[in-house]
Amino acid sequence: MTQTITTAGIDTSKAKLDVAIYGRSERWQVSNQPGGWRRLASELHKGGVRRVGIEASGGYERGVIAELRERGFTVLVLQPIQVRAYARVHLRRAKNDALDAILIAACAASVKPPTIEADERLEKLADHLTYVEQVEEDIARLKVRLEHVADPRLRRIVMADIGRLKARRAAELLRIVNQLRAYDDLARRLHLVLSVPGIGERTALALIIRMPELGRVSREQAAALAGLAPYDNDSGIYKGQRRIAGGRHRLRRSLFAAALPAAFRWNTALIALYARLTARGKAHNAALVACARKLLIYANTVLQRGTPWLEKPAAT
Repeated sequence: MTQTITTAGIDTSKAKLDVAIYGRSERWQVSNQPGGWRRLASELHKGGVRRVGIEASGGYERGVIAELRERGFTVLVLQPIQVRAYARVHLRRAKNDALDAILIAACAASVKPPTIEADERLEKLADHLTYVEQVEEDIARLKVRLEHVADPRLRRIVMADIGRLKARRAAELLRIVNQLRAYDDLARRLHLVLSVPGIGERTALALIIRMPELGRVSREQAAALAGLAPYDNDSGIYKGQRRIAGGRHRLRRSLFAAALPAAFRWNTALIALYARLTARGKAHNAALVACARKLLIYANTVLQRGTPWLEKPAAT
């Protein structure tokens, strides 16, 4: 196939960006600051570049991505596993920043752009949701610490810290909900997802913010994106155990946490599913993964249909 779209690759670090254009000899660096982003966009325009690949690198890439998308470039955010796999396929072992930019450019030139474009509103809310998740992790650590604290004064200090973090978590969640509901389309999506029994506000926020594709992909694609799709592990006569892998781990964690109460109390379909699976010998965690996948499928379904969930009456 002849490459018709000129593609560039960017290797990102905290201080600088290394840039290469696929199939050309041009290599250069710019600072990872607004001035460098503007210079980069200008150089890419001069070079006729329309598509840019950049590897996700813990947030250092966000500023330049926003700048390039605002300037009209198609930006592909590649996962590190994609770039590493491409390097292995093409037997590329040498590694430095300039070579990484060349590799990212080649990888970006070979993959299809996403059919669903990124939503800047959700990307901003994702940062706030990540902060809430980090606060939740801090609360969990303090609760574990409390189990090993006997001194009454120290226990009061830890309990006060837990109370303070819980209040911060509640305030941040309320802020996220209010910001999301300021947009009619996002408020509608939130309303539909909340109609599914077993999906509370915290889980609904994770679904809406972490998976903008929800409602526009198949159930199998949704499960794969969340890392809840069971993958085969067979070879010849060997039949391995199916396991989940990859996906968006923060979303998967939110769904797994919601699956337990949903499968024991809130969702009659999941209560029945959990009972069937465990009766057939499935382990507790495997049954909960199946329930988490079902919750995701239910949310995907209500968004596809555009109508709230309707509980089916129990068979008599």
